[in-house]
Amino acid sequence: MRDDVPEPPAAEPAPATPPAEAEPAEDWETRFKYLLADFENFRRRSERDREAAGRQTRGALLRELLPILEAFRAARSSWEALPARDPVRTGLEILDREWATFLKHEGVESVAKVGDPFRASEQEAVGEMPTREGVAEGAVAEIVQQGYRFYGGLLRPAKVFVARVPSPVGGDSPPEDRPPAPGEGP
Repeated sequence: MRDDVPEPPAAEPAPATPPAEAEPAEDWETRFKYLLADFENFRRRSERDREAAGRQTRGALLRELLPILEAFRAARSSWEALPARDPVRTGLEILDREWATFLKHEGVESVAKVGDPFRASEQEAVGEMPTREGVAEGAVAEIVQQGYRFYGGLLRPAKVFVARVPSPVGGDSPPEDRPPAPGEGP
């Protein structure tokens, strides 16, 4: 049997999708330059972060070593009483120089010196002392505990006494030439 139904016309083959427009070579070159710059920035940032982590770790270790260094230096008065040619004294002096070399190599600096102006950002005032020759008012008069700086950051603040001019005896009463402040009296 023959079908009298005509066959539908054959569908035209679908046109192949036109190829995506080729991006201009300049666009690829620009994208490559941006990608390269981003990678370079990432590399630099990673290097800075790695250096910062190393400094932070070294700073933590140095902070732990400071009490040992201070105990060693506090014992200095004992070994200075030994004769100059005593082998124990010689050994301790060598060790003291090695400590100093180590701290200098690591970039550790002390922050307090007698006679220098008091700096609240690096020093903690634990008291006041009368001024004396060579020490001006507001300057460090005595160091109780040395503080240290490491790569510009503070490992530990110094604990110091600050020089002050002693107030005159009876300094609580107001001077005669000014009227008393409210609450000071009649």
